[in-house]
Amino acid sequence: MPTQAGARGAVARLMTPLNYPAGHASSPHLLPHLLPSSYSLLSRLRRHFSSSSSSSSSSSAYNTRQNTSTLMEVVQEVLKHGSTHGVRAAIRSDQKSYNLVQLIASALDVYNILRNKKTTQNGSKGSSAEGINGTGFLCGARIGIVAKPSPEFVAGIFGTWLSGGVAVPLALSYPEAELLHVMNDSDISMILSTKEHQDIMESISTKCSAHCSLLPAVTSVPVDCQEPSSNEVTSSISSLMAEIDSSKDIRGDDPALILYTSGTTGKPKGVVHTHKGIVSQVQILSEAWGYQSEDQFLHCLPLHHVHGLFNALFAPLYSGSVVEFMPKFSVRGVWQRWLESYPDDGSKNNEAITVFTGVPTMYTRLLQGYDSMDPEQQSASSFAAKQLRLMMCGSSALPSPLMKRWEEVTGHRLLERYGMTEFVMALSNPLHGERKEGTVGKPLPRVEAKIIMEDGTETTSEVGELCIRSPSLFKEYWRKPEVTAESFIDGGFFKTGDTVTVDDEGYFIILGRTNADIMKVGGYKLSALEIESVLLQHETVLECAVLGLPDEAYGEIICAIVVPKDDAKKRAELDSKPALTLEALTSWSKDKLAPYKIPTRLYLWDSLPRNAMGKVNKKELKKLLGV
Repeated sequence: MPTQAGARGAVARLMTPLNYPAGHASSPHLLPHLLPSSYSLLSRLRRHFSSSSSSSSSSSAYNTRQNTSTLMEVVQEVLKHGSTHGVRAAIRSDQKSYNLVQLIASALDVYNILRNKKTTQNGSKGSSAEGINGTGFLCGARIGIVAKPSPEFVAGIFGTWLSGGVAVPLALSYPEAELLHVMNDSDISMILSTKEHQDIMESISTKCSAHCSLLPAVTSVPVDCQEPSSNEVTSSISSLMAEIDSSKDIRGDDPALILYTSGTTGKPKGVVHTHKGIVSQVQILSEAWGYQSEDQFLHCLPLHHVHGLFNALFAPLYSGSVVEFMPKFSVRGVWQRWLESYPDDGSKNNEAITVFTGVPTMYTRLLQGYDSMDPEQQSASSFAAKQLRLMMCGSSALPSPLMKRWEEVTGHRLLERYGMTEFVMALSNPLHGERKEGTVGKPLPRVEAKIIMEDGTETTSEVGELCIRSPSLFKEYWRKPEVTAESFIDGGFFKTGDTVTVDDEGYFIILGRTNADIMKVGGYKLSALEIESVLLQHETVLECAVLGLPDEAYGEIICAIVVPKDDAKKRAELDSKPALTLEALTSWSKDKLAPYKIPTRLYLWDSLPRNAMGKVNKKELKKLLGV
C-alpha cells in the first residue's frame, strides 16, 4: 500500500496535461503559497469540502454506472474505470490533453468560487445561498456559463453541479437582447466566463443584477511527470472518489440544467433537465450507438443545444471516450483532422478520430470542400473518412441527395436521428441494420412513441402528432406551469408539436412542425419538408425552404425560397437572367410532385436565416417576407 505522500504524488502527476513537459508551471494562480514539492490535490479536495460536508459521511460508490442518478456519480464510475487502466485523456483542446482528474480539480476551483459568493437562490439580491443553509450550497441557483467548447466549459458545468447549482449554458452567438432574455428569464445569479468573454459579460451582468466571475483555466500542475504505479493510481483515485462522494446534497430529481429552445416557432422557453434525466439520456445514447472507451469524437458543435452537449460531450464522457474540441467548424480543419488520423499508407494515428456528428449544413460544406480538391487529395480524403466507425446527422432534416452523395464519397450512410430540447433524443436509425432514407428510425431503448390524430385517437399508420415518453423527459418549462401542463397528455407522454407518420416497417417519418411546416392549401394538409426534399434534387438548388403564405382563396399558397448553386448563379449572371424561374421549376416538378404540391411563388436568395444548429428559422423567414 503506498504512503499518503505517495498517493498525493500520484494524483498530482496524473493531473499534468499529457503533452506538457515536467515542471511546466502554467498556472501559478493555483499555487499562491505552496512550493511545487508540497502541492497536494487531496489536501485541496479536503479544503474544498470540509466546511460544507462536516456532518455528512461518505457513501459507497455505486457498483455500476446504470445505478447512478447524477452525472457526478457517473464521474466516480469513470474514475473507477480509469483506476484500473491508468488515467487517460478525456478532453483534447488547442493541442493539449486533459484527463478527468484535472477536470474535477478545476471543477473544485469553480465550486470554491461559487460557495464563497453571495449567490442568490431566486435571483433577488436579498437572499443568498449562504443565508439559506449556512454551507454555501447553492440550492438550485442558476449559474450562466459562457465559454467556447473547452475543458473550462466542462469544469464549469461540473463545478456548478458539485455546488448544488443549475447550469445555464449561454450561446456565444446570441446578440445582447437574446442573452438578456435568457439571463432574466432564468434569474441567473452568477455568470462564469472565460477571459475572452469577460468584458462583455461583466457589462451585460450589470443589467440583470448578476455577479460575474472568471472561469479558472484548466492547466498543468508543476510536478514531475514520472509515471505513477498502478497501486498509486488506484489509491489516489479511490481517495478522489471518496472526496466527491462526501457531498450528498444533490438528488437525482433536482434540476441540473436549463437549456433554451431555439425559438424558431415562438419565444425561447427554458427547459429544465434533472440530474437523473441527464444520466438516463447518456445511458440510452451510449447503448444505442455503441459508444466505447476506444472512441475519439471530433466535436464541432455549439454547447447550448442538446446535439453538442449530450450526443457529442456528456454521452462520450460517460462512456470513457475522448472528446476533441474544434471550437469553430472548419471544412479544411475537419478534412485535415481525418487525414491526420488515417494516412493513405494504411496506418492509424494514436489519436485517430472514430466518431463524427454534425448537422446537414456541415456535410454540405464538407462536400463542397471535397469537390474543390485535386484528384489525389480527394482519394486520400475519401480513404480517411471511410475509416471512421460512425458518422451521424441531425438537428434538421437530411436531404436525400446529400445523404446519397456523402455515402458515395465516404462510404458512410449517415445515421439520422430525431430529438428535441425537451427530451434530447428519442428516435434513431439503427447502428447495425438498415438506415432508411427520409426517416428518423424507431424509438431508442426505453423510449416510447405514439401518434395522436386530431380527434385525439391513437394511430399506427395515419398522420398525427408525435408524442414521446422517456426517462430523459424534462422536468418542466422554467416558471411556466400552465405551458408545462398543456404539453402533456394522459400517461406522461409529451406532445412534440411535430407531425409524423410511420412506414410499413415502423420507421418514423417527420413531416414537419405542426405550426411551421404543415401547410393547409385548398383543403390539403401538406408537408413543407416533403416538398423541400424534392426541390433539393433540382440541379440548380443548393438550399431551399418551403412555407405557406396567407391566401384568401386557398387559405395558404406554397412559397419556395431557393438559394442557387454558385455555378448556376455565374451562368445566370453571364446570360443576364435568373438562375431559376417559377415556370422552369413548375415544369420540372410536374412528374415529381402532385399539382397541389407545386410551389406557386418563388424567391431566389443568397442565403437562408438559420439558428446556431443550422436549422432554417421559418419565423424569421416570414418576418423577412412581411407576413
